[in-house]
Amino acid sequence: MTRIQFGFRSNSYQRAIWFFVTLQLICLGSSARADEAPPKRPKRLLLLGQGPDGHPPTTHEYLPGLKVLQVCLQGVPGVEARVERCDEPWPEGPDKLAEVDGCVLFLSEGAKWINADPRRYEAFTRLAARGGGLVALHWAMGTKDTENIGPFVRLLGGCHGGPDRKYTVIETRWQAADHPIANAVGPLTVRDEFYYRLKLVEPGDAIQPVITVPIEGRDETVAWAWQRPDGGRSFGFSGLHFHDNWRREAYRRLVSQAVLWTLKLPMPQAGLPVDVPQAIFELAPQD
Repeated sequence: MTRIQFGFRSNSYQRAIWFFVTLQLICLGSSARADEAPPKRPKRLLLLGQGPDGHPPTTHEYLPGLKVLQVCLQGVPGVEARVERCDEPWPEGPDKLAEVDGCVLFLSEGAKWINADPRRYEAFTRLAARGGGLVALHWAMGTKDTENIGPFVRLLGGCHGGPDRKYTVIETRWQAADHPIANAVGPLTVRDEFYYRLKLVEPGDAIQPVITVPIEGRDETVAWAWQRPDGGRSFGFSGLHFHDNWRREAYRRLVSQAVLWTLKLPMPQAGLPVDVPQAIFELAPQD
Protein backbone atom coordinates (compact mmCIF):
# COMPACT_ATOMS: atom_id res chain seq x y z
CA MET A 1 0.00 0.00 0.00
CA THR A 2 2.81 2.34 0.93
CA ARG A 3 4.62 1.55 -2.31
CA ILE A 4 1.52 2.23 -4.31
CA GLN A 5 1.04 5.61 -2.66
CA PHE A 6 4.74 6.53 -3.16
CA GLY A 7 4.65 5.49 -6.80
CA PHE A 8 1.49 7.48 -7.41
CA ARG A 9 2.95 10.58 -5.83
CA SER A 10 6.23 10.17 -7.75
CA ASN A 11 4.47 9.83 -11.08
CA SER A 12 2.26 12.85 -10.34
CA TYR A 13 5.28 14.89 -9.39
CA GLN A 14 7.12 13.89 -12.57
CA ARG A 15 4.08 14.73 -14.66
CA ALA A 16 3.88 18.15 -13.03
CA ILE A 17 7.55 18.81 -13.67
CA TRP A 18 7.32 17.77 -17.31
CA PHE A 19 4.19 19.87 -17.75
CA PHE A 20 5.93 22.90 -16.26
CA VAL A 21 9.07 22.41 -18.40
CA THR A 22 7.02 21.88 -21.55
CA LEU A 23 4.98 24.99 -20.84
CA GLN A 24 8.14 27.03 -20.35
CA LEU A 25 9.61 25.78 -23.62
CA ILE A 26 6.43 26.63 -25.49
CA CYS A 27 6.42 30.12 -23.98
CA LEU A 28 10.09 30.65 -24.79
CA GLY A 29 9.53 29.47 -28.34
CA SER A 30 6.58 31.77 -28.77
CA SER A 31 8.55 34.68 -27.34
CA ALA A 32 11.47 34.02 -29.70
CA ARG A 33 9.15 33.89 -32.68
CA ALA A 34 7.51 37.13 -31.60
CA ASP A 35 10.90 38.84 -31.32
CA GLU A 36 12.01 37.74 -34.77
CA ALA A 37 11.63 40.48 -37.39
CA PRO A 38 9.39 39.42 -40.27
CA PRO A 39 11.35 38.80 -43.47
CA LYS A 40 11.63 41.94 -45.58
CA ARG A 41 10.04 41.62 -48.98
CA PRO A 42 11.88 43.07 -51.98
CA LYS A 43 11.15 46.61 -53.10
CA ARG A 44 8.79 46.40 -56.06
CA LEU A 45 9.65 48.72 -58.94
CA LEU A 46 7.58 49.49 -62.02
CA LEU A 47 9.50 50.56 -65.15
CA LEU A 48 6.96 52.41 -67.28
CA GLY A 49 7.62 52.85 -71.00
CA GLN A 50 5.81 53.28 -74.29
CA GLY A 51 6.16 52.41 -77.93
CA PRO A 52 7.68 54.72 -80.59
CA ASP A 53 6.54 58.34 -80.36
CA GLY A 54 7.51 59.57 -83.83
CA HIS A 55 11.14 60.38 -83.10
CA PRO A 56 13.76 58.83 -85.43
CA PRO A 57 14.88 55.26 -84.68
CA THR A 58 17.67 55.01 -82.08
CA THR A 59 16.17 57.97 -80.19
CA HIS A 60 13.40 57.90 -77.56
CA GLU A 61 13.69 54.11 -77.44
CA TYR A 62 11.72 53.84 -74.22
CA LEU A 63 11.02 50.13 -73.80
CA PRO A 64 14.45 48.94 -75.04
CA GLY A 65 16.10 51.39 -72.65
CA LEU A 66 14.05 50.16 -69.71
CA LYS A 67 14.98 46.57 -70.53
CA VAL A 68 18.64 47.59 -70.17
CA LEU A 69 17.86 49.14 -66.79
CA GLN A 70 15.95 46.04 -65.71
CA VAL A 71 18.99 43.85 -66.45
CA CYS A 72 21.23 46.24 -64.50
CA LEU A 73 18.97 45.84 -61.47
CA GLN A 74 18.51 42.08 -61.68
CA GLY A 75 21.47 41.28 -59.45
CA VAL A 76 20.66 43.87 -56.79
CA PRO A 77 19.36 42.28 -53.58
CA GLY A 78 16.03 43.57 -52.42
CA VAL A 79 14.75 44.85 -55.79
CA GLU A 80 12.11 43.40 -58.09
CA ALA A 81 11.90 45.45 -61.30
CA ARG A 82 9.22 44.86 -63.93
CA VAL A 83 8.90 46.58 -67.32
CA GLU A 84 5.35 47.69 -68.10
CA ARG A 85 4.11 49.09 -71.40
CA CYS A 86 1.75 51.94 -70.62
CA ASP A 87 0.48 53.32 -73.92
CA GLU A 88 -2.85 55.09 -73.54
CA PRO A 89 -5.38 54.50 -72.14
CA TRP A 90 -3.68 52.14 -69.60
CA PRO A 91 -6.82 51.73 -67.44
CA GLU A 92 -5.18 49.14 -65.17
CA GLY A 93 -2.42 51.60 -64.25
CA PRO A 94 -3.75 52.97 -60.94
CA ASP A 95 -4.20 49.46 -59.52
CA LYS A 96 -0.66 48.48 -60.52
CA LEU A 97 0.81 51.65 -59.01
CA ALA A 98 -0.90 50.80 -55.73
CA GLU A 99 1.19 47.61 -55.48
CA VAL A 100 4.69 49.05 -55.93
CA ASP A 101 7.31 50.93 -53.91
CA GLY A 102 8.72 52.96 -56.77
CA CYS A 103 8.35 53.87 -60.40
CA VAL A 104 10.62 54.85 -63.31
CA LEU A 105 9.09 56.89 -66.13
CA PHE A 106 10.70 56.72 -69.58
CA LEU A 107 7.98 57.75 -71.99
CA SER A 108 6.61 60.56 -74.11
CA GLU A 109 5.65 63.91 -72.55
CA GLY A 110 5.42 62.41 -69.08
CA ALA A 111 4.04 65.45 -67.27
CA LYS A 112 1.12 65.54 -69.69
CA TRP A 113 0.70 61.75 -69.48
CA ILE A 114 0.45 61.72 -65.68
CA ASN A 115 -2.19 64.47 -65.70
CA ALA A 116 -4.19 63.00 -68.60
CA ASP A 117 -6.15 60.71 -66.27
CA PRO A 118 -7.26 61.97 -62.82
CA ARG A 119 -7.14 58.42 -61.44
CA ARG A 120 -3.56 58.08 -62.68
CA TYR A 121 -2.42 61.32 -61.10
CA GLU A 122 -4.11 60.36 -57.83
CA ALA A 123 -2.33 56.98 -57.90
CA PHE A 124 1.02 58.71 -58.30
CA THR A 125 0.12 61.11 -55.48
CA ARG A 126 -0.69 58.18 -53.18
CA LEU A 127 2.57 56.45 -54.15
CA ALA A 128 4.48 59.60 -53.23
CA ALA A 129 2.53 60.05 -49.99
CA ARG A 130 3.61 56.64 -48.74
CA GLY A 131 7.26 57.47 -49.43
CA GLY A 132 7.56 55.81 -52.84
CA GLY A 133 10.52 56.44 -55.11
CA LEU A 134 9.96 58.38 -58.36
CA VAL A 135 12.33 58.64 -61.35
CA ALA A 136 11.83 60.50 -64.65
CA LEU A 137 14.12 60.14 -67.67
CA HIS A 138 14.33 62.52 -70.65
CA TRP A 139 10.95 63.31 -72.27
CA ALA A 140 9.21 61.67 -69.32
CA MET A 141 9.90 64.91 -67.42
CA GLY A 142 8.37 67.03 -70.17
CA THR A 143 5.23 68.73 -71.35
CA LYS A 144 4.41 71.23 -74.07
CA ASP A 145 1.51 72.68 -72.11
CA THR A 146 2.16 74.98 -69.16
CA GLU A 147 -0.75 73.69 -67.06
CA ASN A 148 0.92 70.30 -66.61
CA ILE A 149 4.09 71.73 -65.05
CA GLY A 150 2.91 72.44 -61.50
CA PRO A 151 1.37 69.03 -60.70
CA PHE A 152 4.42 67.24 -62.11
CA VAL A 153 6.92 69.39 -60.18
CA ARG A 154 5.08 68.54 -56.96
CA LEU A 155 5.85 64.88 -57.63
CA LEU A 156 9.27 64.89 -59.32
CA GLY A 157 10.78 68.21 -58.28
CA GLY A 158 11.54 69.37 -61.82
CA CYS A 159 9.98 69.64 -65.26
CA HIS A 160 10.98 70.48 -68.84
CA GLY A 161 7.83 72.30 -69.79
CA GLY A 162 5.98 75.10 -71.48
CA PRO A 163 6.60 77.04 -74.68
CA ASP A 164 9.85 78.47 -73.27
CA ARG A 165 11.44 75.06 -72.61
CA LYS A 166 15.03 74.74 -73.78
CA TYR A 167 16.91 71.75 -75.21
CA THR A 168 19.98 71.15 -77.30
CA VAL A 169 22.09 68.35 -78.75
CA ILE A 170 25.59 68.96 -77.49
CA GLU A 171 28.92 67.25 -76.99
CA THR A 172 30.20 68.36 -73.63
CA ARG A 173 31.74 67.20 -70.38
CA TRP A 174 29.51 66.54 -67.44
CA GLN A 175 30.47 67.09 -63.84
CA ALA A 176 29.19 64.82 -61.09
CA ALA A 177 28.33 66.16 -57.64
CA ASP A 178 29.32 64.62 -54.32
CA HIS A 179 26.18 62.53 -53.97
CA PRO A 180 25.62 58.75 -53.60
CA ILE A 181 23.80 58.67 -56.94
CA ALA A 182 26.97 59.95 -58.62
CA ASN A 183 29.34 57.35 -57.18
CA ALA A 184 31.84 56.41 -59.94
CA VAL A 185 30.01 58.14 -62.80
CA GLY A 186 32.18 61.08 -63.78
CA PRO A 187 33.44 63.43 -64.97
CA LEU A 188 32.64 62.24 -68.48
CA THR A 189 32.59 63.57 -72.06
CA VAL A 190 29.15 62.89 -73.51
CA ARG A 191 26.99 63.62 -76.54
CA ASP A 192 23.31 63.89 -75.77
CA GLU A 193 20.22 66.03 -76.11
CA PHE A 194 19.85 67.74 -72.75
CA TYR A 195 16.89 69.70 -71.47
CA TYR A 196 17.99 72.67 -69.38
CA ARG A 197 16.68 75.79 -67.60
CA LEU A 198 14.23 73.39 -66.01
CA LYS A 199 11.30 74.42 -63.85
CA LEU A 200 12.31 73.32 -60.35
CA VAL A 201 10.50 73.08 -57.05
CA GLU A 202 10.76 75.93 -54.55
CA PRO A 203 12.66 76.80 -52.46
CA GLY A 204 15.62 76.78 -54.83
CA ASP A 205 17.90 74.87 -52.44
CA ALA A 206 15.45 71.96 -52.14
CA ILE A 207 16.96 70.35 -55.24
CA GLN A 208 20.40 68.74 -55.11
CA PRO A 209 22.17 68.92 -58.50
CA VAL A 210 23.70 65.53 -59.36
CA ILE A 211 24.99 66.14 -62.91
CA THR A 212 25.71 69.55 -64.43
CA VAL A 213 26.89 70.46 -67.93
CA PRO A 214 28.04 73.82 -69.35
CA ILE A 215 25.51 75.22 -71.82
CA GLU A 216 25.47 78.78 -73.12
CA GLY A 217 28.10 79.87 -70.66
CA ARG A 218 26.55 78.55 -67.46
CA ASP A 219 26.46 75.26 -65.58
CA GLU A 220 23.05 73.70 -66.09
CA THR A 221 21.52 71.05 -63.85
CA VAL A 222 20.55 68.08 -66.02
CA ALA A 223 20.17 65.51 -63.22
CA TRP A 224 18.86 66.20 -59.74
CA ALA A 225 17.84 64.53 -56.50
CA TRP A 226 15.00 65.70 -54.26
CA GLN A 227 14.18 64.67 -50.71
CA ARG A 228 10.45 65.32 -50.81
CA PRO A 229 8.57 66.80 -47.84
CA ASP A 230 6.48 63.59 -47.67
CA GLY A 231 9.63 61.62 -46.80
CA GLY A 232 10.04 60.08 -50.25
CA ARG A 233 12.68 60.70 -52.88
CA SER A 234 12.58 61.77 -56.52
CA PHE A 235 15.22 61.88 -59.26
CA GLY A 236 15.26 63.32 -62.76
CA PHE A 237 17.73 63.08 -65.63
CA SER A 238 17.13 65.05 -68.81
CA GLY A 239 19.58 63.06 -70.95
CA LEU A 240 19.17 59.65 -72.67
CA HIS A 241 17.80 60.99 -75.94
CA PHE A 242 20.10 58.58 -77.80
CA HIS A 243 19.68 54.88 -77.11
CA ASP A 244 23.40 54.25 -77.64
CA ASN A 245 24.17 56.14 -74.43
CA TRP A 246 22.88 53.11 -72.51
CA ARG A 247 26.06 51.40 -73.75
CA ARG A 248 28.08 53.71 -71.53
CA GLU A 249 28.73 52.28 -68.09
CA ALA A 250 28.45 55.69 -66.43
CA TYR A 251 24.94 56.20 -67.83
CA ARG A 252 23.75 52.80 -66.65
CA ARG A 253 25.32 53.32 -63.24
CA LEU A 254 23.86 56.81 -62.84
CA VAL A 255 20.29 55.68 -63.50
CA SER A 256 20.59 52.41 -61.58
CA GLN A 257 22.02 54.15 -58.53
CA ALA A 258 19.33 56.81 -58.75
CA VAL A 259 16.72 54.04 -58.57
CA LEU A 260 18.36 52.57 -55.46
CA TRP A 261 18.58 55.99 -53.85
CA THR A 262 14.88 56.70 -54.41
CA LEU A 263 14.07 53.29 -52.90
CA LYS A 264 16.33 54.10 -49.90
CA LEU A 265 18.61 51.14 -50.57
CA PRO A 266 22.40 51.15 -50.09
CA MET A 267 24.87 51.22 -52.96
CA PRO A 268 28.60 50.53 -53.14
CA GLN A 269 30.89 53.51 -52.62
CA ALA A 270 32.90 52.32 -55.62
CA GLY A 271 29.80 52.23 -57.81
CA LEU A 272 27.16 49.63 -58.58
CA PRO A 273 28.25 46.88 -61.00
CA VAL A 274 26.19 47.35 -64.15
CA ASP A 275 27.69 44.90 -66.63
CA VAL A 276 25.13 43.63 -69.12
CA PRO A 277 25.26 41.41 -72.24
CA GLN A 278 26.03 43.44 -75.37
CA ALA A 279 23.03 41.92 -77.12
CA ILE A 280 20.69 43.82 -74.80
CA PHE A 281 21.53 47.08 -76.59
CA GLU A 282 20.45 45.87 -80.02
CA LEU A 283 17.21 47.31 -81.35
CA ALA A 284 14.58 45.33 -83.23
CA PRO A 285 13.56 46.75 -86.63
CA GLN A 286 10.57 49.08 -86.37
CA ASP A 287 7.61 48.86 -88.71
